Amino acid sequence: MTAHDGPALPSLGGQRPSYRERVADALRAALVAGELRPGEVHSAPALAGRFGVSATPVREALLDLVKEGLVDPVPNKGFRVTEVSERQLDEYTHIRALIEIPTVAGLAAGADPAALEALRPAAEAIVTAAAAGDLIGYVEADRRFHLGLLALAGNEHLVEVVGDLRKRSRLYGLTALAERGLLTASAQEHLELLDALLARDEAAVRAVMTRHLGHVRGLWAR
Repeated sequence: MTAHDGPALPSLGGQRPSYRERVADALRAALVAGELRPGEVHSAPALAGRFGVSATPVREALLDLVKEGLVDPVPNKGFRVTEVSERQLDEYTHIRALIEIPTVAGLAAGADPAALEALRPAAEAIVTAAAAGDLIGYVEADRRFHLGLLALAGNEHLVEVVGDLRKRSRLYGLTALAERGLLTASAQEHLELLDALLARDEAAVRAVMTRHLGHVRGLWAR
C-alpha cells in the first residue's frame, strides 16, 4: 500500500447500515480534497483502521466508488485512486457550464427567497472552511450549496448528473490554493451568487456563475 502522509480521515461512529454510506461519503470527500491522491493504492483494512470501523463496510464503500469511476481494484493489493486527464477536466467543466449556468440563472426570476436564504449557512460554511484551510469541510459545504441550489429548479435527475460530474472531476488544486491563501476569494463567490439571486439580477447571476466555474477549472489545473 502506498504511504499516505496527510491527515487521517474522520473517525466515524454509529451502527450499520449507516457505516457504508458514511464511509463512502467520507472517502469521496477525501478524494475530492486530495487527501487520497491519484495513483495511490489503499487497502480496505488500512483505511478501516483510520475510520475506526471494520474492513467490511470500507470494502463495500470502495466497491461503490469503483462503480463511480473514482477508484480501480488492484488484485491482491487494494484499490487505486483513478487519475483524471486535463481533457476530461475540460469536458466536465463544459458540461457543468451547459447545465448549471442557465439553470441557476433561471432561478433569479422564480426561486423562493426563503429557499435561497436557507442556503446562506452553507455559503458561509464554505467561506469559514476556506479561511481555516479545512478542505474536507470546504468540499462538503460546497456540495451542499451547489446541489441544494440546483434542487430548487425541481429536476432531480439534473442534480444527480451534476453531483456525479463533481465527484468525477474532484478539486485537485484545493490543497495548493489553500496553501497560497487564495481559497477564500473563490469561496466568497458563493455569497456573491446568492446575493445576486436574491436581487433577481439574472445578468449578474450568469456573470458570477461563469466566473466561478472558470475559477473552479483553474483549481484543477496541474
